[in-house]
Amino acid sequence: MRGKNIAPFMGPETRFADPIGRVRQVTLQKRIFDIALGLLLIVLVMPILLVLLFVLLVFEGRPLFYISERMQTPTKGFALIKLRTMPTDVAGEGVTGGNKNNVISPLYRFLRDSRLDELPQLWNVLRGDMSFVGPRPPMRMYVEAFPHVYAAVLRNRPGITGLASLRFHQHEENLLAACKTPEQTDHVYRTRCVPRKATLDMIYQRHQSQCFDLALIGETAMKLFRRK
Repeated sequence: MRGKNIAPFMGPETRFADPIGRVRQVTLQKRIFDIALGLLLIVLVMPILLVLLFVLLVFEGRPLFYISERMQTPTKGFALIKLRTMPTDVAGEGVTGGNKNNVISPLYRFLRDSRLDELPQLWNVLRGDMSFVGPRPPMRMYVEAFPHVYAAVLRNRPGITGLASLRFHQHEENLLAACKTPEQTDHVYRTRCVPRKATLDMIYQRHQSQCFDLALIGETAMKLFRRK
C-alpha cells in the first residue's frame, strides 16, 4: 500500500501541508523541560529499573535491552532503547500482533501493559532523540511506505507519550491482538492504525503548547497509576 492511498482514511481536520518534511525545531523551553524532567525521573526510577533488570536477568536471561531503529525525522533514524519483552528467537519486522501473543511470557506481558519496558527511553530523551510529548517514533518501513504522512507528522520530535498514544493506544492493541498472522498484523496497522494516529498527531501539532504537554504528561501519569 503506497503512502498516497492513506488519504481517504484521514479526517477532514487533517492537513498534510508540508510534503517536503521540514522539521519543526524543539523550542529551548521544551528542551530544558525535557532535560530537567528526564534527570529527575532517572533519579526516581533508577531503583525500579535495577530491580527489573535483575528480575529479567534471572527469569529471562540476556539480552536485557531491546534496541531498534526508529525515525526522528523522515530521513534520520536513532536507536530506541527499551527493556526486552520478546524472546530473542522471534524474528520478523513490523509491529506486534496476536500472532506473537503465545510467545510473550507473563513477565514480558506485565512490562508491556505497565509500560515499564519504556523506562530506558529516558536516555533517548536526554540524548535529544525524543521529547516527552510527541508522536510515537515510527519504524523506517512505515515512514518509507507513507512518506507524505510522516513528512508532516515528524515535524514534531517523537515522544514517549502524546495525544495519539493516549487516545488510540488501547484500541490499537485490541485491533492488533485479533490478528493471527504477520501479514494480517501489518495490513491492519497500515490501514487502520497509521491514519488514525497521524490524524491525532496532526491535531496535537496544531495545538502544541507547554500547557498542553503538561496536561498530556499528567494524563499519562494518571493512567499508569490506575493500571498499577
